[in-house]
Amino acid sequence: MAPRVLVSDKLSETAVQIFRDKGVDVDFLPDVGKDKEKMLEIIGQYDGLAIRSATKATEKLIGAAERLKVIGRAGIGVDNVDIAAASRKGIIVMNTPFGNSITTAEHAIALMLAVARQIPEANASTHEGKWEKSRFMGVELTNKTLGLIGCGNIGSNVAERAKGLKMKVVAFDPFLSQDRADTLGIEKVELDELFGRADFITLHVPLTDKTRNIIDAAAIAKMKDGVRIINCARGGLVVEEDLVAGLNSGKVAGAAFDVFASEPATHNPMFNLPNVVVTPHLGASTTEAQENVAIQVAEQMSDYLINGAVTNALNMPSISADEAPRLLPFVKLAEYLGSFVGQVTDSPIKEFEILYDGAVAGMNTSALTSAALAGLIKSQVAEVNMVSAPVMAKERGIQVSETKRDKSGVFDSYIKINLVTEKHQRSIAGTVFSDGKPRFIQIKGINLDAEVGRHMIYTTNRDVPGIIGTLGKILGDGGVNIANFNLGRDKPGGDAIALLYVDQTVGKPILDELLNGGLFNQARALEFDVG
Repeated sequence: MAPRVLVSDKLSETAVQIFRDKGVDVDFLPDVGKDKEKMLEIIGQYDGLAIRSATKATEKLIGAAERLKVIGRAGIGVDNVDIAAASRKGIIVMNTPFGNSITTAEHAIALMLAVARQIPEANASTHEGKWEKSRFMGVELTNKTLGLIGCGNIGSNVAERAKGLKMKVVAFDPFLSQDRADTLGIEKVELDELFGRADFITLHVPLTDKTRNIIDAAAIAKMKDGVRIINCARGGLVVEEDLVAGLNSGKVAGAAFDVFASEPATHNPMFNLPNVVVTPHLGASTTEAQENVAIQVAEQMSDYLINGAVTNALNMPSISADEAPRLLPFVKLAEYLGSFVGQVTDSPIKEFEILYDGAVAGMNTSALTSAALAGLIKSQVAEVNMVSAPVMAKERGIQVSETKRDKSGVFDSYIKINLVTEKHQRSIAGTVFSDGKPRFIQIKGINLDAEVGRHMIYTTNRDVPGIIGTLGKILGDGGVNIANFNLGRDKPGGDAIALLYVDQTVGKPILDELLNGGLFNQARALEFDVG
């Protein structure tokens, strides 16, 4: 029997026909996604669900999906999909990460021009029969400095277009290498320097713990008088009340927003302010982009349902069915290793070297390297998977290399990552034990044996007395329970590390207390996607 797919949001007829041409039965019901009760009633009949943003694939809906094998999102954002619930039920979640990059970049440029020349206000005034030529004095973009917060796929497209407008471009992005910046013809800077130099600021980063509220009152205070701020990325990157205060004071000359902290945005403090341009999340709304992502999701879902091929999956690597049982534990290990170095690295990455030692060297190392890169980049870009990670690494100018060798130590197989940044060199190694569980076995050349936990804390220090007691007391006083405690050192009195598996997320106050005590050189809270 042919697999059956429900298209519950608006999708192009071309995409619907792709399903049919590939042998998939498809029900095209473009408005049913807004009817929660109807969705719950019918979802159990389908093997695939193709959506845009209107359909909410909640835990409740996924729980009712008895046959569902794949959810395909035509677009990049998957805020409307409960990926954890889908993963628990064995449902693959796919997206189309690159189909609307140009469209979003063009919208950012359009908003920048609109706010620079006050086009929406001037348009409204002229339609009212007024002729207020002197009221709408704008500014040129030529020779102005554009500050990019984020210079990945969309940000780099904005940079190229801004250069065409004769703007000077500076960018802040922890993953942007100097080589990539040179290729784009832009200057790589720290965030505070960007704030101090930019006439226009555009945001092109996902919403993560590191980027949430990246522009607040303190950031605005560091900016040039008369700065203009454009956000086509995600709501929540800017503290909207702080921006309004900046606009009212004159510190900020204008703003243009396509995204908001709460959407649909029917009320917002920015609405109806002079020289504020707002659009209803139109970044991806062009005929070409909508067609591209629709076709891509139809092809990806069909290939999976008919042939078992997995592409652009957010919760599953691209691995064939035959190799999965042996490879998957090492895929998870590679992701953990990449995630570790990504979470402890702040400076731009130049080289990413990965060593496969022993039996693992004969496995599908391409998939393993992709998993490691996905773990690395996920600390900065939430919407990344094994397919998109190598592309993103290349865009950032990261030199990726693999080395394979025969068994050289006590472990039958292990993986080691060596990361070279513009300031540091970091290394971590791990293996998979006979129980199938990944373990960290070496950090910075120091041996240890650490189980991977969802919440962890990593510290570095000199090998002196009092480390264990201090960690135990400060974490205990902070209400953090230690599940597992691992120590290592290179020599007595030399460099030492501690890696703790704890039951709760370790907050900034606890980390600050550890660092302020004078014993620790570094203290990092780490989070791993442990299933």
